[in-house]
Amino acid sequence: MSKYQRKVLVSTAAGIGLENMDIMFLAFSLSSIISSLQVTSAQAGFISTITNLGMLAGGIFFGLLADKIGRVKVFSYTVITFSIASLLMFFASNIYLVYLFRLIAGIGAGGEYGACMSLVSETFSKKNLARATSVVAIGGQVGAIVAAILASLIIPVLGWKMLYVIGVLPIFFVLFIRRGLEEPDSFKERQESGEKPKLSLLFKDGQTTWQTVGLTLMVTVQIAGYFGLMNWLPSIMQKQLGLSVSGSSLWMISTIFGMSLGMLTFGIIMDKLGPKLSFGLFLIFSSLLVYLIVLAKGQWSLLLSTMLVGYFINGMYGGYGAIISSLYPTEIRATANNVIMNLGRAIGGFSSVVIGFLMDNYSLTAVVVCLSAIYLVSLCIMLTIPGFKLYKEK
Repeated sequence: MSKYQRKVLVSTAAGIGLENMDIMFLAFSLSSIISSLQVTSAQAGFISTITNLGMLAGGIFFGLLADKIGRVKVFSYTVITFSIASLLMFFASNIYLVYLFRLIAGIGAGGEYGACMSLVSETFSKKNLARATSVVAIGGQVGAIVAAILASLIIPVLGWKMLYVIGVLPIFFVLFIRRGLEEPDSFKERQESGEKPKLSLLFKDGQTTWQTVGLTLMVTVQIAGYFGLMNWLPSIMQKQLGLSVSGSSLWMISTIFGMSLGMLTFGIIMDKLGPKLSFGLFLIFSSLLVYLIVLAKGQWSLLLSTMLVGYFINGMYGGYGAIISSLYPTEIRATANNVIMNLGRAIGGFSSVVIGFLMDNYSLTAVVVCLSAIYLVSLCIMLTIPGFKLYKEK
């Protein structure tokens, strides 16, 4: 990598990390918000729904804006948006203000992914692109760890509102990164050509429409598996196997370590073998290895299982930025990344509800069978998207 490429990589990875840190604040402060504002669990649960809707709206708005005025500019705008929204949480005296401020935070956070992935894809060559986007995606996992550490230190002493005040710090990061980043040459050339970004370009013909729909379904499966593992696994293990690992920092660290290692190696594999074979292998192993959850009978076997399962089910996440950026032209690249990722996130987020229903009415085995099945569905969808086969030719 050149010095400038390293700067782009560090900047975008840090930006994604700060975004995920801000989003994850909710998971660690939710019980405190319920107690402080005297709201029901249903009202509190709607906060994440509002955030996801904001991310979808922000993904479309900022995606089109990034394709129109520039990746670097919009990258900065999105970080400023969710940082200010985080600061405003200090003044949230009722649940409706919480809804408003998290909606704004979601709008900012939802717009950042496309700007970052487009900037990376237009800075790195095809032969190293998957590795680069995987490193950026790992930044999100680091952000989750930082959120957990900050929450454990700040909430018991200063309260949940001060946790969100910390979320304004990324603004200073923006002021730093803007000094050295420039718009990619391919974007400048597209601007000079006068081509305008249009949402309809994602559906300009039958093949492109299926490509957009298919990738969205694959991301939906990706997010559903992630939320299923991160949100439910501790409770599942405690309930079904009698293991008191819910809230264990050791469990969380092992799972995130497995996910991060999976993303890093997936990028290397994809750059070597191409996306079709790489996604195919990881989807097959994901479908098979989720059954390790049922087989875990002790704390150490659980830790090993979650790390291994996390390696495969979340390793693919690092490759989506590369494949989406490669399959869509410069004039709609940021929009494609944002729309596909945030729509998949919004739909996949409901997996927590589905898993809860299966746990209440069936068993852990039913949950695992369903998770296994959706990875096979994703595999079938991937095989029908021509762009995966033609990736190396583009």
